[in-house]
Amino acid sequence: MERKLYKAAAEGDAASLVDLLKDDPLILDRCMVWYYNETPLHIAAMLGHEKFVDEILDRNPKLAGELDSQKFSPLHLAAAKGHLGVVKKLLTVNADMCYARDRYGRNPLHIAAVKGRIDVLKELIRESPDAAHQKMGHGETILHLCVKHNNLEALKLLVESFGDPEFVNLKNDNGDTILHQAAADKQTETMSFLTSFTTVEANSPNADGLTAYDLLAQSGKPGRNMDNINNFCEAGATTATAILRAPSRSEIESMMMGASPPNANDQNIASPMQRKSLEKNLNKQYDWLERKKGALMVVASLTATMAFQVGVNPPGGFWQETTRGDNSKYSHTAGFSIMADNYPGRYLLFSVVNTISFLASLSIILLLVSGLPLRRRFFMWILMVIMWIAITSIALTYGLSMTLFTPSHEKNSIYKITGVGILLWFGLMVLLLVGHTIRLIWKTIRKLRKSVRRSSASVVMRQDSVR
Repeated sequence: MERKLYKAAAEGDAASLVDLLKDDPLILDRCMVWYYNETPLHIAAMLGHEKFVDEILDRNPKLAGELDSQKFSPLHLAAAKGHLGVVKKLLTVNADMCYARDRYGRNPLHIAAVKGRIDVLKELIRESPDAAHQKMGHGETILHLCVKHNNLEALKLLVESFGDPEFVNLKNDNGDTILHQAAADKQTETMSFLTSFTTVEANSPNADGLTAYDLLAQSGKPGRNMDNINNFCEAGATTATAILRAPSRSEIESMMMGASPPNANDQNIASPMQRKSLEKNLNKQYDWLERKKGALMVVASLTATMAFQVGVNPPGGFWQETTRGDNSKYSHTAGFSIMADNYPGRYLLFSVVNTISFLASLSIILLLVSGLPLRRRFFMWILMVIMWIAITSIALTYGLSMTLFTPSHEKNSIYKITGVGILLWFGLMVLLLVGHTIRLIWKTIRKLRKSVRRSSASVVMRQDSVR
């Protein structure tokens, strides 16, 4: 009986089905619990036997909701083969099967779009339009499937049927819109249709921050790809770098005069994921600068305090009384520095070095509290150089103080220790200064090289376009 039933389904023999039902009225109910991978309705729907499908649905409409081992419903199979008559009969019995998903997450509308069954797709959209908005695995929409399988007619039908800007611009889990997919596969007709007749965002970036223009330019040689790129540019497409770059001074002045900003039609093109990534990077840079500024402020304040204390209270103290003698060397006035009278030359050097340290520290404090936009590494490098000068001056002040007030029999040892310490300190300062300077110069050279390469590439592309 089972073999006869499946043979009748394969041949579409409705008369044999009627005879089998006379012998066993429950045969269709039993086939729902058999171990076969599919029901007779699956076979008849796949082969397009309308009369046989009619007979089964009249006797047991529940079979329209049965799934085979791949989770295909009879509607899936009929849609895949393009049997419009069978599709209509199945929809009259159980239209909810438009939402049934197979093991790959596809419903019958997805299957019809993949196979390019336009008439079937029209009928399914008319019956259950919401099913077209179901997403598959990896966040792909039915539009992504159309582009993936290069079915432009199905894509046109869906776009015309819905006309929803959000639907056209939906992204998969990789952040790719249907325009990204078309550009990556160089489907020129699809790209032309999307940019000319839909509301697709030409410069929307994906999760990697790339626009459709970037994906198109990545594949193939510039000369071969130039026609596609030129046509794409005419539609307003551009690179992610051009979108995200900071406006130049002339552009800012133009905007202040009321002119339209560059890429005025490309506003709000950054995806939430990319904006979040950019904000995160900017916050990291801002936090780094804030930490540097905070550390410089603390060190500058301490250095200024030490320099001030040493300046108003020099080593050796002050004369406590006024003494007048025959020799001016032994004459002094109360309240004046002992060091200035006894070592006038070294006191001058001491005062100069200490004053440099004090003024350098005050300069750093003034720059940090002035409110100037010191957010670039170059300005931070300048502040660091000033701080090195202030710290080095304090170190020299310490060395001079140690050598001036050390007894004669210990001066040789102090000179050696202080001299070696100052040399090591200067060596470290020079090493840091040279290292940071080389790093700054290297970054500048790299930026210049990149700009030169971009200019060369643009020249080559223009030459190829002329050829």
